[in-house]
Amino acid sequence: NFFLWITNIVKSITQKAIERKNYISKCVLSQSIVFIYLTTMNNCYLLLGGNLGDKEQNLKQAIVLLEQKLGSTAKKSNIFITAAWGNENQPEFYNQAILINTVLSPKDLLIEILKIEEQIGRKRTNDKWQERIIDIDILFYNYEVIDLPELKIPHPFIKDRKFVLVPLSEIAGEMVHPVLKKTIETLLSECEDVLEVRLKNKK
Repeated sequence: NFFLWITNIVKSITQKAIERKNYISKCVLSQSIVFIYLTTMNNCYLLLGGNLGDKEQNLKQAIVLLEQKLGSTAKKSNIFITAAWGNENQPEFYNQAILINTVLSPKDLLIEILKIEEQIGRKRTNDKWQERIIDIDILFYNYEVIDLPELKIPHPFIKDRKFVLVPLSEIAGEMVHPVLKKTIETLLSECEDVLEVRLKNKK
């Protein structure tokens, strides 16, 4: 675990510096470690959703697991409720957008997310727009554009779905889509999706 490794290194350096009574060495080395840590962080926007079981608790559990496996949560939106997109003959979804600071690469990020979905209880099928206990989508990874068979970033349907844009606009309204060159707020104002997205409660 990278975060545990950083913590242990800082503790070790600090303790050795204290034992040697070398305050300058302690400051310089600790600051170097912090600098390395900060410059390796990536901003990753995720959308969490689900419409089975205790939906709010499933979102909370997902965030706990994401923080354990991926990194710290820098921002999170309120929870929003919407009808299922593409197949409305199923329970309403709870959706929430979050910003995670992570050192993982996009591919490693996807691997860990799939493991977390499985841990919470998701069973994947080939059918689209089906009920699910949890769904975690990668929306953005910094400003990178990735086009692989198994991973596309930015998420290709961001501009078409209000249940994505509404919570995302709460935490990244001024962010510019790296492909479309428009802010999230602008994409929301132009979105033609007619499904209602309503606030559940304040975070």
